[in-house]
Amino acid sequence: MHPIIYDVAVSLDGFISGPGGDISKFAHEGEVVDDYFARLGDYTTAIMGRATYEFGYRFGLKPGQNPYKHMRTIVFSESLQCPEDTEIEIERALTPEGLKTVKETSQGPVYLCGGGSFAGAVLELGLIDRLRLKRSPVVIGSGVRLFAGAESRSSFLCTGTKRYDTGHVLEDYEIRPG
Repeated sequence: MHPIIYDVAVSLDGFISGPGGDISKFAHEGEVVDDYFARLGDYTTAIMGRATYEFGYRFGLKPGQNPYKHMRTIVFSESLQCPEDTEIEIERALTPEGLKTVKETSQGPVYLCGGGSFAGAVLELGLIDRLRLKRSPVVIGSGVRLFAGAESRSSFLCTGTKRYDTGHVLEDYEIRPG
């Protein structure tokens, strides 16, 4: 069974985007971004919610197109509509059984691709195994929280950090049960 890893940029005050999905305060180039793209090569499956998938439309993604060509991509949504020749899989319900099946059938680590509400729901199910934070040295103040809507009182064990000259910090965590 392969781990689900939430690998995401986050502000010092815990937001993965600002109001209206604003990501302008996060790094878009440099070593922290290069390292992120290198890590993407290790993932074989991407999972996300509808809002994160449709966020890609702002950057030229077309409905049904796979944003990660080297990965199997699964979008969890009750309402997403895509053309018949879609390159992605759509799961209409987020269930523990469905996510466990993804972990079992994936060829390698599973990339939980953003979406604070989606990540919060997966955390509530107890199915995030690792957390990789690309902590940006900014305060955003409002927007989408890292684990929006989650009431879980999860504990995390920091297993590694990497500091960048830009002030960014990559933090790796294992999720501790209970």
